[in-house]
Amino acid sequence: MIARTSSVVVLGGGPGGYEAALVAARMGATVTVVERDGLGGACVLTDCVPSKTLISTAAFMSNLSSGATLGVDLGAGTATADLTCVNRRILRLAGAQSDDIRARLDGDGVRILRGTGTLLGPGRVRADLEAGGSEELDADVVLVATGARPRVLPTAVPDGERILTWKQIYGLTEIPERLVVVGSGVTGAELAHAYVGLGAEVVLVSSRDRVLPGEDADAATVIEEVFRRDGMQVLNRSRMASVERVGDAVRVHLVDGRTVDGSHALLAVGSVPQTSAIGLQESGVQLSESGHIEVDGVSRTSVRGVYAAGDCTGVLPLASVAAMQGRIAVWHSLGDAVSPLALNVVSANIFTSPEIATVGISQHDIDEARVDARAVMLPLSTNPRAKMDSFEDGFVKVFSRQGAGTVLGGVVVAPRASELIFPVALAVQNHLTVDQLASTFTVYPSMSGSIAEAARRLH
Repeated sequence: MIARTSSVVVLGGGPGGYEAALVAARMGATVTVVERDGLGGACVLTDCVPSKTLISTAAFMSNLSSGATLGVDLGAGTATADLTCVNRRILRLAGAQSDDIRARLDGDGVRILRGTGTLLGPGRVRADLEAGGSEELDADVVLVATGARPRVLPTAVPDGERILTWKQIYGLTEIPERLVVVGSGVTGAELAHAYVGLGAEVVLVSSRDRVLPGEDADAATVIEEVFRRDGMQVLNRSRMASVERVGDAVRVHLVDGRTVDGSHALLAVGSVPQTSAIGLQESGVQLSESGHIEVDGVSRTSVRGVYAAGDCTGVLPLASVAAMQGRIAVWHSLGDAVSPLALNVVSANIFTSPEIATVGISQHDIDEARVDARAVMLPLSTNPRAKMDSFEDGFVKVFSRQGAGTVLGGVVVAPRASELIFPVALAVQNHLTVDQLASTFTVYPSMSGSIAEAARRLH
């Protein structure tokens, strides 16, 4: 245990911030969190928790529509979503999650200040309080976890009514008649498919050859086929030039001169770190050209005693990574044993339907000869549990090192792939071989049986 006199000040109450605060408090430090928008940050209040709740509602409706395949007659009634009720539930759940985080911090003795924090230099922070006034804080350790905000382009300025960012969609009271989603990365793909499931007509504007250009090519191909089959119009190789409001509608202008009309436009063109005007550069903290805070494997910045975690660092925009960065920062700064952040064992998920989950190396790494590895891909259409659930899309892919047979990574495209990737992640984390993975009992019938079968084929 460290001395009680050690003080930690955290700027930002998202996953990187509040998880770090909990660790620091349990190690005996005096901890203060300065948060402007609410505990949980964008992840809980406007991004991850709300979007996944919306996606869960859309998935439920999609499951209802597949009842006939299972021999279930739902009658002549048609399920519809009351978006006002849906969004009210979403915001209530987000608020409840934020309250739970506050209760955990309060229970561990963490002091919470509602306001904006500014770094005055190593060991010194000013908190400009929402209620008025300011307070200066001394700190042995400062952790910057200020997150990111939606990227806004000068040619596509959100108005909060018809032209929206992913933070603004929860104010909608009716399902958009025709939603134009600009951007086919993770956020764009997830929300586009969610609104299709809720009953909206959706056009997805993608500047690349396929949706989800940064993901496994086989997985992205499956998802795009599902998008089109579900009625989404996908415009590949179509770069947005501008978006304008036209009365009670919107018009998206493409670089090639085409236009796409809709009732609403959702902008999903990335995010920018919230690192300006909080004293970082003035204090000597090194920023990249994109404005992200440069950190090393244990979350240190270029200034002694100042650490950073989460989306403001640009390391990997995942809540799990932010939380781990924050924990590592505290462990390191307060003298506990710590290992550097290992990105090669991070599992990630895209919450389309089906989901895409990945961990470890990629197919691209193998194709480019960066790793000497083998791959086996099994379609889930042959899996007995998938047949029972009338699931025909998706696959399991496992990568193993040539010769040694060590599991190096995998891809799962399936319902609840976020859960199915866990055994593969365990294997990667603990350097298990395909034989060890294959010899582990799986339930019959189960989707996880395909993971063991893929491992057997890599024997």
